[in-house]
Amino acid sequence: MKYLLSASAALALIAGSAYAQTNLEKLGAFKVTGTKEHTFVDQTGPQADNIRRVLEGITLPEGFKIDLYALVPDARHMAMAPQGTVLFVGTKKTKVWAVMDRDRDRVADEVKDFAPSLEFDVPNGVAFTKDGFLYIAERNRVMLYPAAEFFHESPDVVAVPIVPQGELIPVEEESYNHTARVIKVGPDDKLYISLGQPFNVAPAEKLDLYNETGIGGIIRMDRDGQNREVYTYGVRNSVGHDFHPVTGELWWTDNQVDGMGDDIPPGEINRQTEAGQHFGHPWFGGGTVRTNEYAGQEVPVEVVHPAVETIAHAADLGMSFYTGNMFPAKYKNAIFSAQHGSWNRTTPVGARVMVTFIDDEGNASTEPFAEGWIDENGEYDGRPVDVVQMKDGSILVSDDFANAVYRISYSE
Repeated sequence: MKYLLSASAALALIAGSAYAQTNLEKLGAFKVTGTKEHTFVDQTGPQADNIRRVLEGITLPEGFKIDLYALVPDARHMAMAPQGTVLFVGTKKTKVWAVMDRDRDRVADEVKDFAPSLEFDVPNGVAFTKDGFLYIAERNRVMLYPAAEFFHESPDVVAVPIVPQGELIPVEEESYNHTARVIKVGPDDKLYISLGQPFNVAPAEKLDLYNETGIGGIIRMDRDGQNREVYTYGVRNSVGHDFHPVTGELWWTDNQVDGMGDDIPPGEINRQTEAGQHFGHPWFGGGTVRTNEYAGQEVPVEVVHPAVETIAHAADLGMSFYTGNMFPAKYKNAIFSAQHGSWNRTTPVGARVMVTFIDDEGNASTEPFAEGWIDENGEYDGRPVDVVQMKDGSILVSDDFANAVYRISYSE
């Protein structure tokens, strides 16, 4: 199955087209599209005031505080540019937002849409390489923006299809469900992209196709899109992954099977120690709980069970290892992760930021870090999605319910 062109080949192909019609083709040929305006998001007013009131009720360990960093519509996964000048925020809709703190007071003063001359389709996954290349993973495409940190001021930016439209997954497998891709750059300088499978439990007749294409897994490829391979198998819907700063191992969250009751199966934080490991779906619904659809069947693969089981249906999503120096020493190399909150549990759970501590043997334990986004009536005041670190060692938390990004800092 042919998936990809190299970045240089894609640029050459687009630039050489005599009849370029789309904005993407024009950008590849370094032409203007005619788009003139950005959409800007007002950072003042009642919405900001109401969110600040909600944040007064968030509980944190002693010495930590949480503040509103930016109003960002539909804020999902985030990537801080290497030089710290701009935060890129993906969504499950049609926008990617560029967030600027121009006066450097640790509160954003400008939020505008990135590359408004282009059409995006669920551009949830955003990631930077260390040398400043921005990648955006959409429902069925991966794009490279080589100069995004310093050229986002224009509606037109250089845009290269690393995985062209319709080639990330087979087009007939496109779905509205579990399509929020996450992309990260590994310590091997390769791209790692999660591909959630679209069913609650994957049916048997789909398993061969999914194993071949990486649906229900995590794929990796070179930065130019070459040498694609399936790195992780047996995933239901992972919407957060990162690499241990010391060991380089891949850790990731997984959302587990619905419809089995309020209290099972557990959510997962997984540790992957080598390529090709299988993590149990669809034979396991979460942890060691078997799915109803495959109950009693022999499991034909060797399964790696989660490093941590989390409370059922809390929807563990984005995560990042902490490598900063602002927080107390015990948080060094810990995982900060977001629990989005349950959508169909009788009593809602989640809607908080968790911290996972890992010992020298790789054993992990998870506990709440920031919570309080479920009010006394069981209603959501916010639903955290992702966590990233700022260059000063504080962390940012996105929230697609409150349409906001928060900043958590520490002082003694």
